[in-house]
Amino acid sequence: MAQFYVISTPIGNLEDITLRALRVLKEVDLVLCEDTRVTQKIFSHYGVSTSTLSYHAQSGEARVETILEEIAKDKNIALVTDAGTPGISDPGSLLISRIREEYPDLRITAVPGPSALTAALSVAGVPTHEFVFLGFMPHKKGRETLFKEIATAERTTVFYESTHRIVKTLESLVEHLAPTSKKVTIVREITKIYEEVIQGSASEVLAILSSIPEKQKGEFVVIVSE
Repeated sequence: MAQFYVISTPIGNLEDITLRALRVLKEVDLVLCEDTRVTQKIFSHYGVSTSTLSYHAQSGEARVETILEEIAKDKNIALVTDAGTPGISDPGSLLISRIREEYPDLRITAVPGPSALTAALSVAGVPTHEFVFLGFMPHKKGRETLFKEIATAERTTVFYESTHRIVKTLESLVEHLAPTSKKVTIVREITKIYEEVIQGSASEVLAILSSIPEKQKGEFVVIVSE
């Protein structure tokens, strides 16, 4: 029976891809991509010519059925996301769940590699023996409840945030963490040219970003710890 591979891809620096990932991407019959244009940059850089098919959060049932039909044809298929590990704060988990239901004997193989979550924790210097990952914070519903939980959490809390909401998020952390001594770490643009780690109290980190607007740009991992 064919295999289904879940392949991690670079989160910024194209050199952060494993030899195994490149080999599998070249050997499979089809690669499912969050955005085929993004994946094509990797393909062009490393000379991969495998056929691609888009699969993302807006893909409907018809696309899922197409993928299931390809599996039925005994094709080897790989799943990638735009950056990092598929299935982590990513619609790939829904597809994998469906595949496991339809083809319980199909071998689904992880080809591990880059992850913004583990990369950020590795350089933060905070307690990591236990941590809670929240993915992307909700825009509205449940947002304030989560900030209250973060303020009282005994474990390190990690979540992703975008350039458009990072200041608002830090303002909420200032409000909820004020009575505590918790530390806030933001890791910005991991593996990219402007990668940096900013650490301090919520108010200190907010002051830095507010005074230097350029530091509000990019993709962020936010870590709240003791």
